[in-house]
Amino acid sequence: MMANISQIGAGMIGQAMAIDLAGDHNVSLGDIDISSIKNKIKNHPSIKVSKIDVLNQKEILAFIGEADIVLLAVPGFLGFNTLKTIIEFGKNVVDISFSPENIMDLNDIAVQNNVTAIFDAGVAPGIPNYLFGYHNSFEDITNFKYYVGGLPKFPKKPFNYKAPFSPIDVIEEYIRPARMMVDGREITKPALSEIERLSFNDSIELEAFNTDGLRSLLKTMAHVKNMSEKTLRYPGHAKLIKSYIEKEILQTAPTIKKLFKQWELKPGEYEFTILKVKIQTTKKMIEYNLYDEYDEASKTTSMARTTGYTATATINLILEKLFYEKGVFPPELVSKNKMIFDFIFDYLSKRNIKISKNT
Repeated sequence: MMANISQIGAGMIGQAMAIDLAGDHNVSLGDIDISSIKNKIKNHPSIKVSKIDVLNQKEILAFIGEADIVLLAVPGFLGFNTLKTIIEFGKNVVDISFSPENIMDLNDIAVQNNVTAIFDAGVAPGIPNYLFGYHNSFEDITNFKYYVGGLPKFPKKPFNYKAPFSPIDVIEEYIRPARMMVDGREITKPALSEIERLSFNDSIELEAFNTDGLRSLLKTMAHVKNMSEKTLRYPGHAKLIKSYIEKEILQTAPTIKKLFKQWELKPGEYEFTILKVKIQTTKKMIEYNLYDEYDEASKTTSMARTTGYTATATINLILEKLFYEKGVFPPELVSKNKMIFDFIFDYLSKRNIKISKNT
C-alpha cells in the first residue's frame, strides 16, 4: 500500500530514510535547513522537500496535515514537544529523536487521540530493545547488556572520532549520568565510567564506558535484575573527554564549535557501526552481533543505514497493520511476537544489515 509519509528532519540519517521510504511511498521531507539536501532527493519523483520550523506549531500541522504517518528525526532537545504536537493532531508516528524527557508521559494523550506512537526505533536504542522484547516474551531473562558505537574506519587524533549524528546529542551522552539496574535496584554512575577494553572482528580494539542508553528498559523490563549499556570508542577517547569535563569546557561555545568542526563526518568518509547484545537467561547466554560499514554503492553511512532502516522498518510495520495498539510504545513493547520480530529483522537483512546470533 502506497502511503503519504511526512518526515520531519533531513540530516544525514533523515535523507537515507527518505530515499528508503520513497521506494514504496510518497514522502514529504521537511527541515529548517534544506540547503544540504542532496539533489537526488530534491529531484526524486516521490519526495517533496519543504522548509519547516518545528518551533512553529502551525508549520508542523500544515506539513503533516495529509500524512498517513509521521517520521520524526530531529535533534533530541527538539523532539519531545514536536512529538507531543504530532500526537495531539492525531497522527501515527515513529520517533528517533531520542529526547531526554520521559516519552511515556505522552501515552494518555496518544490513547485519547487514537494514535500509535513508537519511539527510540533506531540502531540503539532500537535494535537491542526489539531483541529484548522478543526474548522476554518466552524466556526468563536475568541479565541484559549491550555495547554500541559508530566510529570512523580511519581515526584521526586527538579524538579518533567522527559524529555520525548530531554532535550536541553526543555531548549529552558524555555528561548525562548513566542509569542501570544492578541486583534488582536502579542506580546511576557517571557517564564515561567503568572503562573496559574489547576486541571485535579479531582486529578492532575499542574501549567501552557507561552511558545512559537503557532509557525505557529501566521501567518496562524492571523485572530483569541486571541491565546496562556501554558506548564504544577507540582507546583514549574517554580520558580526553573527561579532561574537558574536569576543566569545565566541554559545553562551552568555543569547544562545541571546535567539536562540530573536528567531528564532522565528511561525504564519502568511511565509518562503521558495531553492536553487541548479550542476553542471559536462566538456561543460556544469547549473543547478537551487528557490524556494518559505509555503503559505497549508495554513498550511505552505516549509522544512517542501521538507525534509519530500523526506523523505516517500524514505519512499514505500522502501515501494514502488523502493530496497531494505541498509545506510546518503546520497541521492546512492540516485538512481543515472532511475526513482528521477523518483519523488522527481515527488513534490515534485505538492506544487507546482517545481525548474527550465537547461543
